[in-house]
Amino acid sequence: MIFNYVLSLFLYFPEDKSEYWGASVTLLIFIVAAIFVMKLIIRYSKKEALKTKELEEKILKQQKEDS
Repeated sequence: MIFNYVLSLFLYFPEDKSEYWGASVTLLIFIVAAIFVMKLIIRYSKKEALKTKELEEKILKQQKEDS
């Protein structure tokens, strides 16, 4: 009984379907922003991986010269 009451507080299905437009637009904005941020993170990660690989090669080269 309490479970149904709690769920009824969060569930709202409007009779006027035009109220869904606001939520749809907001959802679309957040999805586009999430994809954009994910692509930025991937691009930055690739740059960092390249820098790390170059640093690793430099260190290995120095170790070979010192040996």
